[in-house]
This record gives sequence, C-alpha cells and structure tokens, in this order.
Amino acid sequence: MHAMHPMPSIQAGAPHASLAHRAQVCVVVIGYEDAAHVGDAVRSALAQGPAVREVIAVDDCSTDGSAPLLDRLARDEPRLRVVHREVNSGGCGSPRNDGIDAATAPYVMFLDSDDVLPPGAVDALLTAATGRGTEVAAGLCVRRELPSGREVRWQPELYAGAALVTRPSRRVRLVHDTLCVNKLYRTDFLREHGIRFPEGRFPYEDFVFTARVLAARPRIALIPDTVYVWHVRRSAERLSISLDRSGVDNWRARITAHALAYDILLAAGEKRLARASRARFLDHALRMYVRELDLRGPGYRREWWALTRAYLATFDAGDFALAPAPGRVIAQVVLASEKPRDLTRVKEVAARPARLRPPYARAPDGTPVWSADLPHVTLEHLLHRPVRLLPVAVDAELRPRARGTRLRLRLHELYGRMADAAPATVDAEFVHRRDGRTGLTLTATFRPDDPDPDLTRNGSGVDSWTAEAPADLAALGSGTWDLRLCLRFHDGTTRETTAHASTGPGLLRRTVVPSARRGVLLVQPYATHAGSLAVRIAPGLRGTAAVLGRRLKRLLH
Repeated sequence: MHAMHPMPSIQAGAPHASLAHRAQVCVVVIGYEDAAHVGDAVRSALAQGPAVREVIAVDDCSTDGSAPLLDRLARDEPRLRVVHREVNSGGCGSPRNDGIDAATAPYVMFLDSDDVLPPGAVDALLTAATGRGTEVAAGLCVRRELPSGREVRWQPELYAGAALVTRPSRRVRLVHDTLCVNKLYRTDFLREHGIRFPEGRFPYEDFVFTARVLAARPRIALIPDTVYVWHVRRSAERLSISLDRSGVDNWRARITAHALAYDILLAAGEKRLARASRARFLDHALRMYVRELDLRGPGYRREWWALTRAYLATFDAGDFALAPAPGRVIAQVVLASEKPRDLTRVKEVAARPARLRPPYARAPDGTPVWSADLPHVTLEHLLHRPVRLLPVAVDAELRPRARGTRLRLRLHELYGRMADAAPATVDAEFVHRRDGRTGLTLTATFRPDDPDPDLTRNGSGVDSWTAEAPADLAALGSGTWDLRLCLRFHDGTTRETTAHASTGPGLLRRTVVPSARRGVLLVQPYATHAGSLAVRIAPGLRGTAAVLGRRLKRLLH
C-alpha cells in the first residue's frame, strides 16, 4: 500500500544523552497536493526541539511536488521520515493511521500540512501528560484567518486553566472539542484500545476518532497554552472539508460522523457524553448550516431539510433538553414542517447571539409559539429566561450621508419582557473584523414608538423602541467593521447582542461620501451570513479607487 523511507540514524556528536531522556514524541504530518505549505508544517514540528523524537510526514499520493520536497527535507534532517502512499486515500484518516502504525515514540500527535505548531507546544503537552500521568493531554487551538491574521480561540472554556480530568464523563464539555490535532496521545493507549481513524474518504473523521478516545475513558490533562494554529484560507482554490459546505453531501457526511460518534459513546456506556454530543450538534452544526441556508438553491434546501428531519427524528426529549434554546427551537421548526419554511427568521435564531424577529404569535391559551400555524412549537421559555439571555431583536439602519451619517436602531417587544425591563439606552460599538479593536462607540437613548392600537387595547402598550445617533465613520479607518450592541434597561439588566441589517430601499448600497478627515470615504453597509449589520470602509481617493478597481475586475472576469 505504501513505502516508508528508513529513519536516518542520529548523527555523531548530537546531544543524544538528553535526547534519549526527552525525545518522546512523534508528530505525524499528513498532506495531499500541498507543496506550498507542507514544508512549513514539517519545520514547525522539527523546531519543537529535542522533545520530538521523530516527525513522520505521510504524503497521500500527491502529484504537485510535495513528495520530492519532503524527501529533500528528510535528507538533511535525521528526525524526519517520509511515508509515500501508493494510492490516494481520499481523506485524512488513512494517512494518520499510517503515522500511528509507523510511530516509535511513546507519544504521538497530529499536524495537517497547511497548519503549524507554535513554539513550545510539544513541551507544554508532554510536560502535562508525564507530570499528570495521563493518556491524553490537550491544549488550546486558535483558528487564524489568512491573509488577515485574525485569530479565534477554539473552545476557550475548556482551556481556561490547567485541569486534570480523571474520567471524560466528569467533563462532558470535552465532546465539544472534536479536533484531534490539539492533543498529545500515548501511543500504546491508542494501540491497546484499537483507536484509529475511519479509513478512506470519510469527512469529519475527527468526530469518530475523538469519540473512540473518550469511550476508552482516558485520564486527560488540560492546559491553557496555545498548542496548535489552524490556518483558515477561505480564498484557497481548493477549500478544506470544513470550509467547503456548498454541497449537501458535506452535510450528509457531517450527520454520518455525528451519528457514528454518538453510537460509539452510547455503546461504551457513556450516555452523558453521548447526549452532550447531540446537544453540541444542535448548538453548533445545526446553527452554522442554518445561517447559510438562504445562500443555497431550492434543491439543496429541500434535501438538507429532509436529511435534517430524518436525523432529528432519532433524538429523544433528553437530547433536546440539554441543548441551548436556539438550537432546540430550530430543531422543533424543522421537525414540525415537511418543507423548508421561515428561512430568514430561522437564520436570525441561529445567529450568535440569537435574535427572534416578529411576528410574535401566541397559542389560544396565551403561550408564546413560533407561529399561528405551528402552535406546538412553543416558546414558553422566553417568559422565564433572564433578560441577558433573551433573543432580543434589533433592526439597524446605517445611512451614509454627506451631511452626516446616522445609525438608527429599533428594538422590538418580546412577549412583554422588554416593557417589563424598560429599555433605557444602547451602547453601539463598531469592532474591527480582523483585530477586534473598537473603532467607534455611540450611546443613544431608547424612546417608545407610537403605540399599536391593538396592543394598547390588550394592555401591552408599545411594540418597539427607537434609538438614533450620529456616526462619524471617518473615525473607523479601512477594513470591515461589525456592529455590536449592549442594551441597558431601567431595571438594571443588560443584554449584549447584534443587530439585524434592515434591507429597505437604498439602505445596503455602496456610497461615496466626502470627509473632512479622509477626503472621501467609500462606505458599504451589508448583511452578514447571519443577517447582522456590518460595514466596509475604504478611506481616501486611493482606497476608493482600489476597491472600485477590484470590483470592476471581478465584473469583467
């Protein structure tokens, strides 16, 4: 199936005394058609120092020059071995299994060819595993968006501090971290329990591998150190499996992997972990794909809806009870309707934070429900949840004008909860998409809109509040800016949220406005995939010309 290059012996004069004591880790690097990045991945593993006994690079039958590149690196590096697969596996599981089979070190970890290990990662994981005597050590992974460099921490709650988990069921949140790459495994633990990845083309193989690890009930050391950098290249010609969600087969594969992981945990007697994995599906996967549904065609939507209904039908009340409310509500709507419906409204519930936009229907007995024709999809929890967790809905309008841009926000009533809390003010921040800095903060006072006669007759009063403030967009500078809100109420409570981008005539369009500070600004308010308001800014004549030039090039192409 594959051929392995023999591992070169350590050169005379190398510090083999300390190496024999510390060289305990094998890093398995897998790659396919990634000559542009695999060298960086391998070098980041070798740069971890003497803790790394060997780096095993598994090339999955590449044709782009990856194989000879790795061979050249191996000639100069005694710790590097190259495994050449003779037949492409079509996935990530088989190459990783090859690495497990070839490993001679007591511990093994995995690295994808387009990612890197940050300095000190292996030392931190190895120290935790050996110091605590655990079969697994896990640390923080960061997703780094390229080329912007923006970083997002993966499952930061798990890695807020050092911890020892003596049994996975005592920390059910472990099922939320489905990655295999931010962890160090004892090699004989994997082999003794027959823990391997699914072979061949099996997208989301990490889900299954992680479930098999947890089902074997290892002791796990958690550390707050960053041990893996996951590069996200959304503009790449060949998207990674996790980014290429345009076809319904991707969703089918995700459901298959989730279902198998659940079965593995349940068969091992780990019912708490199995239920937690389903709660994770509802809160993460379901919400992520729902946010993109209106970007897909009718055929995709119909098939996605049918697949999702069939899978959700296998859940029981206990599975739903553990999930946060937004995922639970979305699941109920899908189960209640044979065909896709209310996609825009469902997408808003899937946003983070969730937003529930009107209409706000009630059952005959007064219970809040999704809609009049789906009275069994109840929203009774909205009457009891704290205001800081409510899916409040705020519509936002940003109108760039030469005489002054204004931000207008409209807060909707939510089954009487907003009136009870009494809206007072709102802090609106424009936060840079790449580096997270705040470029502009506005504060405005909410004022009640004219009462709805029907609501007044029913004793409910107004159904919305409006706040408005001038926005000096020149203070933002170049880039993409997300709008974030903090609502403040007279009862002392607050709610952090985002705003729905209103789509009325002339609202979401590119506008050139004069600026005393910048000369001119090219301003583009737009709705994100989740429907939230964001704005792109290109200041100055040069910035404006560059944006318009790129736009023209795309149109011509």
